[in-house]
Formats: sequence, structure tokens, C-alpha cells
Amino acid sequence: MTPQEYINTGLLEQYVLGCTNAAESEEVEKMAAAYETVRRELDAIADALGAYAMTHAIVPDPIIKPFLLATIDYAERLKNGEPVSGPPILNKNSVIADYAEWLNRTDMIPWNDQDIYAKIIGYTPQALTAIVWLKDYAPKEVHDNEYEKFLIVEGTCNIIVDDEINALGPGDYFAIPLHKNHLVQVTSAVPCKVILQRVAA
Repeated sequence: MTPQEYINTGLLEQYVLGCTNAAESEEVEKMAAAYETVRRELDAIADALGAYAMTHAIVPDPIIKPFLLATIDYAERLKNGEPVSGPPILNKNSVIADYAEWLNRTDMIPWNDQDIYAKIIGYTPQALTAIVWLKDYAPKEVHDNEYEKFLIVEGTCNIIVDDEINALGPGDYFAIPLHKNHLVQVTSAVPCKVILQRVAA
């Protein structure tokens, strides 16, 4: 088989994608070492697939990582003996003192210069409750299956729902309607610390 015929087999693409078995991989590597045209084609395929991946890459939602880490932290705390707690459901009559039991805990590590930081304080299939620190903002999102509720503890923010600005400060409660675009912009010099609750619709 000539180098060009070998290139035309499609094996080089399979190799770059990691879809070749051990024998095929060894064969590709030998051909690339023996023939400059095969090596150049292999490099070109790798570059093209890399460029394609970068062009179509999706920037992850910045809230995913802090809540994933918060979930792991919460699971570890439960595993280490922390009793399951049930923070009250947020409503228009909620006050910061309702959450003092969690806010005053020494293990509720405060914001540490991350853009978004969270500590889960309660979870049931109906509701997730967390203390969240926001440095600058929380990105635009829409909830179709859960109500998102906020109680501001420290700092100030604007919660913008479909272009309507809601200015909030300590002690203020706000609930996001279902199916509405919303985002949070911090307006204080200090991070905005909130009780955040997501309740199943």
C-alpha cells in the first residue's frame, strides 16, 4: 500500500479520534515514522479536528462549577455525620434571622475571592437551599421546573427579570417567576451574600 492509499483508508482520522485498537495505533505510528506524507497528514488531521472543536466549543455556565463543588462538599459533610437539616422555605415574610442557625455556623466558609461561591445548607427533592456569595454577577438563565428565590443577607444587587430591574439590599426577598429570563448584577463593593432556594414547581 502506498502512503497515499494508506491515507485514504480513513485510519488516520480514527487514530486521532482515539478509535483505533492497539494494533491499528501501532501501525499508524509506524507509517507516520516511515513516511513524511503520512506524518504531515496525521498532523493536519489533528490540527483540523482541534480547530473544529474550538470553533464549536460551548463556554460552560459559570454557576455549574461552584454548585458542583458545593454538592460534593454537602455530600461529604453528611457522610461525616452532619445531620440533615431543613431550612424554611423562603417567602415574602422571611427574615435573615430565620437562617441564623446556618449563617452563624463556623464551617460555613465565607466567600474567598471566587466569582461565585456556594455552601448548601439543605436539600430535599422539593427544595435546595444554599448560602451563595456573588462577586460580580450570576448569568442569565430561565427556570421552567423550579422557582428560584432569594433573600439578601449582605451587599446589594439588581435582579433583572425580562429587562425589569429589581434593586435589592439586606433583608429583601425576591422570587423569580417561571419561564422568565433573569440575571443578577452585584451593585455593592462587597460580595452579595444571599440565601438562595430552588423549589420544585
